[in-house]
Amino acid sequence: MKVWILGVGMGPQHVTPEVADALRGCDYVVAPEKSSDDGLLGLRRAVIDTHAAAVPMVTVADPRRNRSPVLTTPGYESAVADWHAARAERYADVLRQRSGTAAFLVWGDPSLYDSTIRIVQQVKDLGVELDYQVLPGISAPQLLAARHRIVLHPVGRPVHITAGRRFAEAVADGQDNIVAMLNKELADLSALADWSIWWGANLGAPGERLVSGRVADVADEIVASRRAAQAEAGWVMDIFLVRKP
Repeated sequence: MKVWILGVGMGPQHVTPEVADALRGCDYVVAPEKSSDDGLLGLRRAVIDTHAAAVPMVTVADPRRNRSPVLTTPGYESAVADWHAARAERYADVLRQRSGTAAFLVWGDPSLYDSTIRIVQQVKDLGVELDYQVLPGISAPQLLAARHRIVLHPVGRPVHITAGRRFAEAVADGQDNIVAMLNKELADLSALADWSIWWGANLGAPGERLVSGRVADVADEIVASRRAAQAEAGWVMDIFLVRKP
């Protein structure tokens, strides 16, 4: 059995020829279904319809995850580990039943804030005999930089990439050029009034919104744009870069 883990950016237009070719060679795509009106599932279907219309998609009900806002860091990590283990069990059942060559379509790039590689390895650890390969996709930070026509870092300086839930920690640690991903809600930016921000939501997908400027000047616009993106697409994934002057 073979499994492809394919980075697809944020839609059909971001799929590389290499990824499209691998997708056409698959027997089916395995996709998590979070709800009956899962907008991201529709976007996955669009990727398949555009590049490999003959390949069916097999949906798997996504296990529930503890998303309590009061989880400590260890509690959050434990909740995610349980979620990944439950996903692995469900994916293993599908792969055992269907065999053949399967694909998982990953938003952005599989190497950055995505756990599909880890989960497929867990599937293998459950005794499913498979070989898996990974192909890269266009990542959210790349899209953010391209949309705003910027470089993610000043000349010769680093960029710190983190999850939204650890954004405040990065600021407290003295990071001054930060990309925040996986933002469940917009981070509190009130202490960064004079910093510059480049923000984007649903980049390359329905509901795309872009805002940039001095944090104090555009904070309200970002909040409104985030709500508009959610309303248009039915879901929202946003990312931003902030930089200290």
